[in-house]
Amino acid sequence: MDPLDRIDEISAFVESARSMPMSSNAIVNRNELLAMLDELRADLPTEIRRAQALLDERDKVIAAGQREADRIIGEGEVEHSRLVSVAEVTVSAEHEAARIVGEARAEAQRLRDEVEEYVDTTLANFEQMLNRTLATVERGRDKMRALSEIGGYDAAQGFDPAQEERPLPF
Repeated sequence: MDPLDRIDEISAFVESARSMPMSSNAIVNRNELLAMLDELRADLPTEIRRAQALLDERDKVIAAGQREADRIIGEGEVEHSRLVSVAEVTVSAEHEAARIVGEARAEAQRLRDEVEEYVDTTLANFEQMLNRTLATVERGRDKMRALSEIGGYDAAQGFDPAQEERPLPF
């Protein structure tokens, strides 16, 4: 399950919890909530590993593009040297070798640009997902904090009739 779906599930779980009479507190099954949070915690490293895999793939593509560019440049230089040795075609060979090297460099740059754009787009999508996840978690924590600040049922103190007479906070 997607981490965002898990956060939505946890929010729904808390929102649907039975309310305490005369207060904004709710009764939540601690074990169920902790189990849901543990599942979410377990899924986040998967998403992080997925992002790392994208970065590793980008590095591999860049390295492959660099090797191909080096190979093409090397071939261009070899061809250049061979043509230079022939006196009557020296000028023509220099122009051809320069063209090949220029094309190789342009192709290598094009490959680098494509890879960087792909990785940037993927990381931007991942960043948006993480930001949405963080915002959802923050909203959940704010709700929990608000519930605890308003006051609630404390099992150690037992039932307090004075709390029953207070107006509801919502």
